[in-house]
Amino acid sequence: MSWPDHAIWWHVHPLSFLGAEADALSAGAPVRHRLPVLADWLDHLVGLGCNGLALGPVFAAETHGYDTTDHFRVDPRLGTEADLVELIDRAASRGVRVLLDGVFNHVGRSFAPFADVARRGTDSPYADWFVPEGDDFRTFEGHRHLVTLNHASPAVADHVVEVLGHWLDRGVAGWRLDAAYAVPRPFWRTVTDRVRSRHPGAWFSGEVIHGDYAAYVVEGGLDTVTQYELWKAIWSSLNDRNPHELAWALKRHNAMLDTFAPQTFVGNHDVTRVASRLEEPGHLAHALTVLFTVGGTPSVYAGDERARTGVKEDRVGGDDAIRPAFPASPSELGADGLAVQRLHQTLVGVRRRHPWLVRAQTRVHTLDNTVLSYTLAAPDAGSTLAVALNFGPAPATAGIPAAEWTPVAGDASVDSATGTVSLPATGWFIATTSGIHN
Repeated sequence: MSWPDHAIWWHVHPLSFLGAEADALSAGAPVRHRLPVLADWLDHLVGLGCNGLALGPVFAAETHGYDTTDHFRVDPRLGTEADLVELIDRAASRGVRVLLDGVFNHVGRSFAPFADVARRGTDSPYADWFVPEGDDFRTFEGHRHLVTLNHASPAVADHVVEVLGHWLDRGVAGWRLDAAYAVPRPFWRTVTDRVRSRHPGAWFSGEVIHGDYAAYVVEGGLDTVTQYELWKAIWSSLNDRNPHELAWALKRHNAMLDTFAPQTFVGNHDVTRVASRLEEPGHLAHALTVLFTVGGTPSVYAGDERARTGVKEDRVGGDDAIRPAFPASPSELGADGLAVQRLHQTLVGVRRRHPWLVRAQTRVHTLDNTVLSYTLAAPDAGSTLAVALNFGPAPATAGIPAAEWTPVAGDASVDSATGTVSLPATGWFIATTSGIHN
């Protein structure tokens, strides 16, 4: 197994987490050295059982970070390159790898090459970096302030390769590639092949919301993509008390695992927080159980481990509730959500004791209107994990293969002779046994 097979990420949107200004600082304003504060959170993420720090945008940008103006400069609202390198080094000293967020589908209008084209037109040496459209240039999904890069331009590929390599040279482990779904897959293949010639261990995760997930790995050269299908199925099936939706998603998830280990999550910086999304608070344990037992590379969005709430809204500023500022130290969090943090630690602990889960295939055993049970196994694993979930408000039973099961988490009991799991209302259960019983 390689290091990505053991990765569990703690995901932070630095500009909001650190309470940065909403807009870029004016020219000449002093740098705000906020990034060092994140070093005080490293023990927190390690305490959860995570070993990766996935940073949202840290480069100079106009507003929220996804309107980049300089890929080689840390946003002055956050600090300097020296601050970022120090954070990377301090993380490494704790066994934590750092992932950066690269926005290479589009840029902000203040991006120097675009500003040059806007001023000089076809006389600009950057003229082929952008695609004219009417009296302006092509933009991303109707957002005029986000100008799309021309991925047919070799110069754009050269720029992206240079940026990726620049920060890999400074110690990052890999990249999240924003809006990867909007970029032609051959572009990603060209870029990742070139970068890996110098950095063979670099890991690339693409943001893909819908479409042929595996194609971005096979054709685009990415290591993984975001598993939005599973994310949606987890909360939707729990809210509807419809285990069939989740079972179908797990079947599709198995097919993906034949090709790659998807990046799994129940929350991120773009969606309503899971504690707000779920209608029944008791179902949070179910959502987390699925996240930390099924195959893939899990990530935890900062604050979800304390059951932080927040609803995403479709308006200007609609991300504010899901991207709040956090205190300078986890010691200032107080006791709210501490039980959910302990639940994360329990489930991440299960994951750590069964590292083969990253490639595990899921087999459903009980599926009815309120109950889902499944087992997980992988070649050469030497053991099997069983999970049973009661979506409903009344006690229920579920079936798993008869074996000598040892409960490891949850609030149910099992008759190993028959494989019958007795679940309380909205109960959940994880057990393990030696050998393959899938």
